[in-house]
Amino acid sequence: MSRDICIYLEFLTDAHKQTIRAAAQAVGFTPHFFTLDQFDEARACVQHCEVLFAHSPELLRAAPASLQWYCCSFAGADPYCKNDGIFANPNCLLTNSAGAYGVTISEHLLMVTIMLMRRMPEYAQVVQRRGWSNQLRVRSIRGSHFTLLGTGDIGTTFARKLRALGAASITGVNRSGRCPDEVYDRVVPISDLDTVLPDAHVLVMSLPSTPETVGILSRARLELLPRDAFVINVGRGSAIDQDALIEALNTERIAGAALDVMMPEPLPEDHPLWDAKNLVLTPHVAGNMSLGYTCDKTVDMFCEDLARYAAGEPLAHMVDRTRGY
Repeated sequence: MSRDICIYLEFLTDAHKQTIRAAAQAVGFTPHFFTLDQFDEARACVQHCEVLFAHSPELLRAAPASLQWYCCSFAGADPYCKNDGIFANPNCLLTNSAGAYGVTISEHLLMVTIMLMRRMPEYAQVVQRRGWSNQLRVRSIRGSHFTLLGTGDIGTTFARKLRALGAASITGVNRSGRCPDEVYDRVVPISDLDTVLPDAHVLVMSLPSTPETVGILSRARLELLPRDAFVINVGRGSAIDQDALIEALNTERIAGAALDVMMPEPLPEDHPLWDAKNLVLTPHVAGNMSLGYTCDKTVDMFCEDLARYAAGEPLAHMVDRTRGY
Protein backbone atom coordinates (compact mmCIF):
# COMPACT_ATOMS: atom_id res chain seq x y z
CA MET A 1 0.00 0.00 0.00
CA SER A 2 1.45 3.36 -1.03
CA ARG A 3 1.94 6.25 1.34
CA ASP A 4 0.90 9.73 0.18
CA ILE A 5 2.74 13.03 -0.14
CA CYS A 6 0.91 16.32 -0.75
CA ILE A 7 3.07 18.80 -2.68
CA TYR A 8 1.70 22.35 -2.91
CA LEU A 9 4.28 24.52 -4.68
CA GLU A 10 4.37 27.01 -7.52
CA PHE A 11 7.90 26.58 -8.88
CA LEU A 12 8.07 22.92 -9.86
CA THR A 13 8.97 22.09 -13.45
CA ASP A 14 8.16 18.81 -15.15
CA ALA A 15 11.75 17.74 -14.45
CA HIS A 16 11.32 18.50 -10.74
CA LYS A 17 8.13 16.46 -10.62
CA GLN A 18 9.83 13.54 -12.31
CA THR A 19 12.70 13.71 -9.80
CA ILE A 20 10.23 13.65 -6.91
CA ARG A 21 8.19 10.82 -8.44
CA ALA A 22 11.30 8.69 -8.87
CA ALA A 23 12.51 9.35 -5.33
CA ALA A 24 9.04 8.68 -3.90
CA GLN A 25 8.48 5.50 -5.89
CA ALA A 26 11.84 4.14 -4.75
CA VAL A 27 10.66 4.21 -1.12
CA GLY A 28 6.98 3.35 -1.58
CA PHE A 29 5.41 6.81 -1.57
CA THR A 30 2.98 8.44 -4.02
CA PRO A 31 3.28 12.21 -4.61
CA HIS A 32 0.28 14.40 -5.44
CA PHE A 33 1.08 17.77 -7.01
CA PHE A 34 -0.93 20.99 -6.68
CA THR A 35 -0.31 24.58 -7.76
CA LEU A 36 -1.16 27.57 -5.59
CA ASP A 37 -4.51 28.05 -7.33
CA GLN A 38 -5.55 24.56 -6.21
CA PHE A 39 -5.75 25.13 -2.47
CA ASP A 40 -9.09 23.35 -2.03
CA GLU A 41 -7.81 20.31 -3.88
CA ALA A 42 -4.61 20.28 -1.83
CA ARG A 43 -6.58 20.62 1.41
CA ALA A 44 -8.68 17.60 0.47
CA CYS A 45 -5.57 15.61 -0.44
CA VAL A 46 -3.61 16.39 2.70
CA GLN A 47 -6.29 14.73 4.81
CA HIS A 48 -4.85 11.35 3.87
CA CYS A 49 -1.18 12.29 3.46
CA GLU A 50 1.73 11.37 5.66
CA VAL A 51 4.02 14.09 4.27
CA LEU A 52 3.41 17.69 3.18
CA PHE A 53 5.93 19.63 1.05
CA ALA A 54 4.86 23.28 0.80
CA HIS A 55 5.17 26.77 2.20
CA SER A 56 1.66 27.37 3.40
CA PRO A 57 0.68 27.91 7.04
CA GLU A 58 -2.96 27.77 5.92
CA LEU A 59 -2.59 24.31 4.39
CA LEU A 60 -0.63 23.05 7.38
CA ARG A 61 -3.41 24.22 9.70
CA ALA A 62 -5.84 22.19 7.61
CA ALA A 63 -3.75 19.02 7.92
CA PRO A 64 -4.92 16.30 10.33
CA ALA A 65 -3.03 14.80 13.25
CA SER A 66 -1.98 11.92 11.00
CA LEU A 67 0.52 14.19 9.21
CA GLN A 68 4.00 13.03 10.22
CA TRP A 69 6.37 15.39 8.39
CA TYR A 70 6.07 18.92 7.07
CA CYS A 71 8.86 20.09 4.74
CA CYS A 72 8.92 23.85 4.24
CA SER A 73 10.33 24.91 0.87
CA PHE A 74 11.61 28.20 2.33
CA ALA A 75 14.61 28.68 4.59
CA GLY A 76 12.71 30.82 7.08
CA ALA A 77 10.60 28.52 9.24
CA ASP A 78 9.48 31.07 11.85
CA PRO A 79 5.76 30.93 10.87
CA TYR A 80 5.81 27.28 11.92
CA CYS A 81 7.59 27.69 15.25
CA LYS A 82 4.90 29.59 17.10
CA ASN A 83 3.06 27.70 19.78
CA ASP A 84 -0.37 28.48 18.32
CA GLY A 85 -1.68 25.08 17.32
CA ILE A 86 -0.53 25.20 13.71
CA PHE A 87 0.36 21.49 13.98
CA ALA A 88 -2.54 19.17 14.75
CA ASN A 89 0.13 16.59 15.53
CA PRO A 90 2.57 18.14 18.04
CA ASN A 91 5.13 15.47 17.14
CA CYS A 92 5.05 16.22 13.42
CA LEU A 93 8.57 16.63 12.06
CA LEU A 94 9.49 20.06 10.67
CA THR A 95 12.26 20.60 8.12
CA ASN A 96 13.15 23.63 6.04
CA SER A 97 15.20 24.34 2.93
CA ALA A 98 18.06 26.26 4.51
CA GLY A 99 21.06 25.39 2.40
CA ALA A 100 19.30 26.01 -0.90
CA TYR A 101 19.47 29.80 -0.74
CA GLY A 102 23.15 30.53 -0.13
CA VAL A 103 23.98 31.03 -3.81
CA THR A 104 21.13 33.36 -4.74
CA ILE A 105 21.14 35.46 -1.56
CA SER A 106 24.93 35.79 -1.45
CA GLU A 107 24.86 37.08 -5.02
CA HIS A 108 22.18 39.58 -4.01
CA LEU A 109 24.41 40.64 -1.12
CA LEU A 110 27.32 41.05 -3.47
CA MET A 111 25.20 43.17 -5.81
CA VAL A 112 23.92 45.59 -3.15
CA THR A 113 27.32 45.81 -1.44
CA ILE A 114 28.91 46.96 -4.68
CA MET A 115 25.99 49.28 -5.41
CA LEU A 116 26.52 51.02 -2.08
CA MET A 117 30.29 51.14 -2.42
CA ARG A 118 30.07 52.49 -5.98
CA ARG A 119 27.50 55.12 -4.88
CA MET A 120 24.69 53.85 -7.10
CA PRO A 121 21.83 55.40 -5.08
CA GLU A 122 23.40 58.82 -5.62
CA TYR A 123 24.32 58.23 -9.24
CA ALA A 124 20.75 57.04 -9.89
CA GLN A 125 19.56 60.45 -8.74
CA VAL A 126 22.12 62.17 -11.00
CA VAL A 127 20.90 60.19 -14.00
CA GLN A 128 17.24 60.80 -13.16
CA ARG A 129 18.01 64.53 -13.27
CA ARG A 130 19.85 63.94 -16.58
CA GLY A 131 22.99 65.26 -14.93
CA TRP A 132 26.63 64.38 -15.53
CA SER A 133 28.35 64.42 -12.15
CA ASN A 134 30.93 61.64 -12.06
CA GLN A 135 33.42 62.44 -9.31
CA LEU A 136 31.91 60.75 -6.25
CA ARG A 137 34.55 58.86 -4.31
CA VAL A 138 33.93 55.12 -4.31
CA ARG A 139 35.08 52.24 -2.14
CA SER A 140 36.02 48.62 -2.68
CA ILE A 141 35.42 45.27 -1.06
CA ARG A 142 39.18 44.94 -1.19
CA GLY A 143 40.55 46.30 2.07
CA SER A 144 37.16 46.59 3.80
CA HIS A 145 36.17 45.06 7.14
CA PHE A 146 32.98 43.02 7.14
CA THR A 147 30.89 41.86 10.09
CA LEU A 148 28.43 39.11 9.25
CA LEU A 149 25.61 38.81 11.77
CA GLY A 150 24.56 35.26 10.98
CA THR A 151 27.03 32.58 9.86
CA GLY A 152 24.76 29.97 8.34
CA ASP A 153 24.66 28.95 4.69
CA ILE A 154 23.90 32.48 3.49
CA GLY A 155 26.52 34.28 5.57
CA THR A 156 29.24 31.73 4.93
CA THR A 157 28.62 31.56 1.17
CA PHE A 158 28.86 35.35 1.06
CA ALA A 159 32.00 35.28 3.19
CA ARG A 160 33.70 33.07 0.60
CA LYS A 161 32.91 35.61 -2.12
CA LEU A 162 34.26 38.41 0.04
CA ARG A 163 37.46 36.47 0.67
CA ALA A 164 37.95 35.94 -3.07
CA LEU A 165 37.50 39.68 -3.66
CA GLY A 166 40.11 40.72 -1.10
CA ALA A 167 38.17 41.74 2.01
CA ALA A 168 40.56 42.88 4.73
CA SER A 169 38.75 40.97 7.46
CA ILE A 170 35.58 38.95 7.94
CA THR A 171 34.13 38.70 11.44
CA GLY A 172 31.25 36.33 12.05
CA VAL A 173 28.70 36.75 14.81
CA ASN A 174 26.46 33.89 15.85
CA ARG A 175 24.68 32.47 18.85
CA SER A 176 27.44 30.14 20.01
CA GLY A 177 30.60 31.97 19.00
CA ARG A 178 31.81 28.79 17.29
CA CYS A 179 33.50 29.16 13.93
CA PRO A 180 31.66 27.18 11.21
CA ASP A 181 34.25 27.72 8.47
CA GLU A 182 37.88 28.76 8.08
CA VAL A 183 36.83 31.61 5.78
CA TYR A 184 36.19 33.76 8.88
CA ASP A 185 39.04 35.61 10.56
CA ARG A 186 37.17 35.29 13.84
CA VAL A 187 33.72 34.46 15.14
CA VAL A 188 32.23 35.96 18.29
CA PRO A 189 28.99 35.22 20.16
CA ILE A 190 26.07 37.62 19.85
CA SER A 191 26.76 38.68 23.43
CA ASP A 192 29.95 40.34 22.09
CA LEU A 193 28.23 42.10 19.18
CA ASP A 194 28.79 45.57 20.65
CA THR A 195 32.54 45.03 20.67
CA VAL A 196 32.79 44.39 16.91
CA LEU A 197 30.38 46.99 15.54
CA PRO A 198 32.81 49.95 15.79
CA ASP A 199 35.17 48.22 13.33
CA ALA A 200 32.54 47.25 10.75
CA HIS A 201 32.74 48.94 7.37
CA VAL A 202 29.82 46.72 6.31
CA LEU A 203 27.37 44.98 8.64
CA VAL A 204 25.50 42.15 6.90
CA MET A 205 22.48 40.62 8.63
CA SER A 206 21.08 37.22 7.64
CA LEU A 207 19.34 36.20 10.85
CA PRO A 208 16.20 34.09 11.30
CA SER A 209 13.29 35.55 13.20
CA THR A 210 13.50 34.49 16.85
CA PRO A 211 12.72 36.30 20.11
CA GLU A 212 16.48 36.91 20.48
CA THR A 213 16.88 38.55 17.07
CA VAL A 214 13.92 40.95 17.16
CA GLY A 215 15.31 44.49 17.40
CA ILE A 216 18.89 43.25 17.67
CA LEU A 217 20.16 46.24 15.67
CA SER A 218 18.83 48.85 18.06
CA ARG A 219 19.31 52.60 18.04
CA ALA A 220 22.15 52.22 20.54
CA ARG A 221 23.91 49.67 18.34
CA LEU A 222 23.47 51.79 15.23
CA GLU A 223 25.33 54.51 17.09
CA LEU A 224 28.25 52.13 17.63
CA LEU A 225 28.83 51.79 13.89
CA PRO A 226 31.40 54.07 12.22
CA ARG A 227 30.02 56.93 10.13
CA ASP A 228 31.20 55.25 6.91
CA ALA A 229 29.39 51.98 7.66
CA PHE A 230 26.81 50.28 5.47
CA VAL A 231 24.02 48.11 6.88
CA ILE A 232 22.60 45.29 4.74
CA ASN A 233 19.71 43.08 5.84
CA VAL A 234 18.44 39.97 4.04
CA GLY A 235 17.15 38.13 7.13
CA ARG A 236 14.03 39.56 8.74
CA GLY A 237 12.85 43.16 8.93
CA SER A 238 12.07 42.76 12.63
CA ALA A 239 15.81 42.58 13.40
CA ILE A 240 16.29 46.35 12.93
CA ASP A 241 14.91 49.39 14.74
CA GLN A 242 13.63 50.77 11.45
CA ASP A 243 12.83 54.28 12.70
CA ALA A 244 16.35 54.58 14.10
CA LEU A 245 17.81 53.35 10.81
CA ILE A 246 15.85 55.94 8.81
CA GLU A 247 17.12 58.65 11.14
CA ALA A 248 20.70 57.39 10.86
CA LEU A 249 20.48 57.46 7.06
CA ASN A 250 18.86 60.88 6.78
CA THR A 251 21.31 62.49 9.21
CA GLU A 252 24.25 60.70 7.53
CA ARG A 253 25.08 58.98 10.81
CA ILE A 254 25.88 55.96 8.61
CA ALA A 255 26.84 55.95 4.94
CA GLY A 256 24.03 53.85 3.55
CA ALA A 257 21.93 50.70 3.75
CA ALA A 258 20.35 47.99 1.64
CA LEU A 259 17.17 46.26 2.80
CA ASP A 260 15.53 43.28 1.16
CA VAL A 261 13.32 42.79 4.22
CA MET A 262 11.44 45.41 6.19
CA MET A 263 8.45 46.05 8.43
CA PRO A 264 5.77 45.83 7.22
CA GLU A 265 5.76 43.95 3.94
CA PRO A 266 4.58 45.11 1.46
CA LEU A 267 5.82 48.57 2.39
CA PRO A 268 3.00 51.17 2.27
CA GLU A 269 3.34 53.84 -0.39
CA ASP A 270 3.64 56.62 2.19
CA HIS A 271 6.24 54.88 4.36
CA PRO A 272 9.31 57.04 5.15
CA LEU A 273 11.70 54.26 4.12
CA TRP A 274 10.97 55.07 0.47
CA ASP A 275 12.57 58.49 0.88
CA ALA A 276 15.51 57.61 3.15
CA LYS A 277 18.90 58.75 1.89
CA ASN A 278 21.42 56.32 0.36
CA LEU A 279 19.12 53.34 0.68
CA VAL A 280 18.79 50.44 -1.74
CA LEU A 281 15.36 48.84 -1.31
CA THR A 282 14.30 45.56 -2.90
CA PRO A 283 10.90 43.88 -2.34
CA HIS A 284 12.03 40.66 -0.62
CA VAL A 285 13.56 39.19 -3.77
CA ALA A 286 16.98 37.99 -2.60
CA GLY A 287 15.81 34.47 -1.87
CA ASN A 288 12.78 33.98 -4.07
CA MET A 289 12.31 30.83 -6.14
CA SER A 290 13.40 32.77 -9.23
CA LEU A 291 16.83 31.14 -9.65
CA GLY A 292 16.78 27.68 -11.17
CA TYR A 293 19.60 26.44 -8.93
CA THR A 294 17.59 27.31 -5.81
CA CYS A 295 14.59 25.35 -7.06
CA ASP A 296 16.74 22.37 -8.04
CA LYS A 297 18.53 22.34 -4.69
CA THR A 298 15.26 22.58 -2.74
CA VAL A 299 13.85 19.56 -4.58
CA ASP A 300 17.06 17.58 -4.14
CA MET A 301 17.13 18.28 -0.41
CA PHE A 302 13.53 17.11 -0.04
CA CYS A 303 14.23 13.91 -1.96
CA GLU A 304 17.33 13.17 0.10
CA ASP A 305 15.38 13.63 3.32
CA LEU A 306 12.53 11.53 1.95
CA ALA A 307 14.93 8.61 1.61
CA ARG A 308 16.07 9.15 5.19
CA TYR A 309 12.49 9.42 6.43
CA ALA A 310 11.47 6.19 4.73
CA ALA A 311 14.49 4.43 6.26
CA GLY A 312 13.65 5.72 9.74
CA GLU A 313 16.82 7.81 9.85
CA PRO A 314 17.19 11.36 11.27
CA LEU A 315 16.35 14.05 8.73
CA ALA A 316 19.20 16.32 7.64
CA HIS A 317 17.29 19.59 7.65
CA MET A 318 15.36 19.45 10.91
CA VAL A 319 14.16 22.69 12.48
CA ASP A 320 14.30 23.13 16.26
CA ARG A 321 10.95 24.79 16.93
CA THR A 322 12.15 26.19 20.25
CA ARG A 323 15.00 28.06 18.52
CA GLY A 324 13.14 28.88 15.31
CA TYR A 325 15.70 27.44 12.90
